[in-house]
Amino acid sequence: MARHWQAGAAGLAVLGLTLTACGGAKVGDTSSGSNSSGGSGKCGTFNLAVNPWVGYEADAAVVAYVAEKKLGCTVVKKNLKEQVAWQGFGTGEIDAVLENWGHAELKKKYITGQKTAVEAGSTGNKGVIGWFVPPWMVKKYPDITDWKNLNKYASLFKTSESGSKGQLLDGDPSYVTNDEALVKNLKLNFKVVQGGSETSLIQSFRQAEKNKKPFIGYFYSPQWFFDEVKLVRVNLPKYTTGCDADAAKVACDYPDYDLDKIVSTKFAKSGSPAYNLVKNFNWTNDDQNEVAKWIAVDKMSDDAAAKKWVDANPDKVAAWLK
Repeated sequence: MARHWQAGAAGLAVLGLTLTACGGAKVGDTSSGSNSSGGSGKCGTFNLAVNPWVGYEADAAVVAYVAEKKLGCTVVKKNLKEQVAWQGFGTGEIDAVLENWGHAELKKKYITGQKTAVEAGSTGNKGVIGWFVPPWMVKKYPDITDWKNLNKYASLFKTSESGSKGQLLDGDPSYVTNDEALVKNLKLNFKVVQGGSETSLIQSFRQAEKNKKPFIGYFYSPQWFFDEVKLVRVNLPKYTTGCDADAAKVACDYPDYDLDKIVSTKFAKSGSPAYNLVKNFNWTNDDQNEVAKWIAVDKMSDDAAAKKWVDANPDKVAAWLK
């Protein structure tokens, strides 16, 4: 989750839903975002969704910077939860989502059903979701990385919020998660507690390692934080194709995700150079983590972090602009 995201509800007059927004940005608001140069020109306005984690913020920072500086676009960033952003495709209020984590249900609804969105290829990023513990715990309890042993250690993870059960800390409620079903179906003596944000997850893991405090939580990569603390993944029952088809019956690990881009059908047919940029945008987990760390840790602005990366990677940027 981006470092400056705040929890708060804003009404969507157009979409009729509730979202978590940053700085008042919401669907229907064309005054927000980054409009630092170039004017509209051939590109015009490019409405870019920004989902709530800093890796996505890194994607958006670089794409927006290139769109503005190289193509003369007017970029309007809209900070929206994943599910809400997709609804903007049909109204023209969202042109692109840069980092989609699976979401077969959204693809079925908006791509196959409503036909308001289309896929725009891979980002190049490989996504992983799982349960993790701080490294000190693995040294002290080597078998804790096997889910079959979690109940043996459940009492270590008890908190005031989990009561008599061990606590498993989740992230933002909008994130892709099967954790409630996993705990139930694997018969684990744990309670899933919402952490609320990427920042709170990171701080919890950081303090758990520093203070040798038992802790287990949901986490994911690409993620810059792994360079600071080498979190260790708990091995859940191996993922097999279709084992997560029924959300209520999930009893397997998360699949690996080939993160992809989704754009509105109208945007894909618009001839906008911003669409070609989005379609060609491709980088590695290391690229994303580098920019994300500059934003989250070094407190660089999105534009400054994007400029630093773009200046250092002219060949990659040139490939996006073909």
